[in-house]
Amino acid sequence: MTLRLTWVQPEDLLGHELAQAYQDGRAPEAITARWHAAGGPEAPPRAGTSPTPASRYLRALAGDLLDELAELPSGLADAEPTALGQIRAHCPDWPARPGPAPAPAQAHLEAAWLGRAVGCLLGKPVEKLPLEGIRDLARAGGNWPLRTWFTARGVPDDLLRTHPWNRRSAPTSLAENIDGMPEDDDLNYPLLNLLLLQRYGRDFTTADVARLWLDELPAGRTFTAERVAYRNLLTGIEPPHTAHHRNPFREWIGALIRADVHGWTNPGDPAAAAAAAHRDATLTHTANGVYAAMFTAATIAEAATGHGDIHACLRTGLTVVPPASRLAEAIRHAVHLARTTEDFDTVVDALHTTHRAYHWVHALPNTALIAAALTHANGDFSGSICRAVSGGWDTDSNGATAGSVAGLLTGAPAALPDRWTTPLKNRLATSVADFDGIGFDTLAQLTHQLTHRETRHP
Repeated sequence: MTLRLTWVQPEDLLGHELAQAYQDGRAPEAITARWHAAGGPEAPPRAGTSPTPASRYLRALAGDLLDELAELPSGLADAEPTALGQIRAHCPDWPARPGPAPAPAQAHLEAAWLGRAVGCLLGKPVEKLPLEGIRDLARAGGNWPLRTWFTARGVPDDLLRTHPWNRRSAPTSLAENIDGMPEDDDLNYPLLNLLLLQRYGRDFTTADVARLWLDELPAGRTFTAERVAYRNLLTGIEPPHTAHHRNPFREWIGALIRADVHGWTNPGDPAAAAAAAHRDATLTHTANGVYAAMFTAATIAEAATGHGDIHACLRTGLTVVPPASRLAEAIRHAVHLARTTEDFDTVVDALHTTHRAYHWVHALPNTALIAAALTHANGDFSGSICRAVSGGWDTDSNGATAGSVAGLLTGAPAALPDRWTTPLKNRLATSVADFDGIGFDTLAQLTHQLTHRETRHP
């Protein structure tokens, strides 16, 4: 049996890097022509690797072309910097540092953890499916508009052959199968960030994130940009170059899903939350991939005050994103659509048309969808997660982030409907450290202890 390790094969990375080059304002036409003339394949559209290995020649050529692409200048570099100082210089409304804010109650944090888990679990069985497949499966299960867990009960076999559930997730995430919260990277990364703050304090560095990952994160639990950065660390490349070197996924969604803890532990201080998310994100991401994490962290920091509505929270999140960047434009467009369009399916169709050139894991369409879902649902928990998941793309990650924000705004676990929380049985599975089987109430307690913790760095 041949092992085809995903997200690192040069011949597959090259196709994704060509797409990234077109998107970030480089001119890769000549390199594209050389690759196709040599018989190089397109990037796998949904999987992490092509089914068969390339020839030695194509693999070597892909590596050379990846390095050539890295040397091409970007026409968007000035409007989309990655260094924090330059990002701040581009943000005229960067939030001022406030006075001390009260820490969110432990109940708020438990609701946020539960919300993240519920939203993630709702999206797991339909991850990687096209939008029409998600809609058809939900309709066949009598669950459209989406309002509860997906189920295979009553779904015709021919539909399941056309749009099969996510192979790894269906056994643990369909309504009839849920027994606690199964492991997922959307929950592993918040757990890692609890460890990060416990070990290194609030002034942690990007190198500290790298050290923690090497100590505690199994390589097989990483994907896309995180896997490439992990590989780069093992070859001796140091941060922040880990985010750049042969990493075509550096503007995808991976950094966004790591941002929640930075928002939870900086209540009322979106600037500090964004700065922490930046230090975390730049291990693996650049530009819009970093902004997505900063936007999420700042939005959550505002929500953690307990007195902001979702629209104010999202406006705060935008203050840490360069306004001329593609991400800022995508969020503004999504929020406008959600505010002015009654039918959410129409919003989703418009977003899919606008962002059709982007991969389904890219930060731009997914962040836009999260913002649209929260806006259209007015921050309501069930409405937010169902809209985020029903909109497609990276369904489990989008559900998780929407659930975290909306759950935090509810203020207490009891405010979340029982149909969502009871199947989780207050139990989370994970391969991270000693967290396997931990309860969400305990996670809230640990998070609460880290809020406003004094700086400590070895």
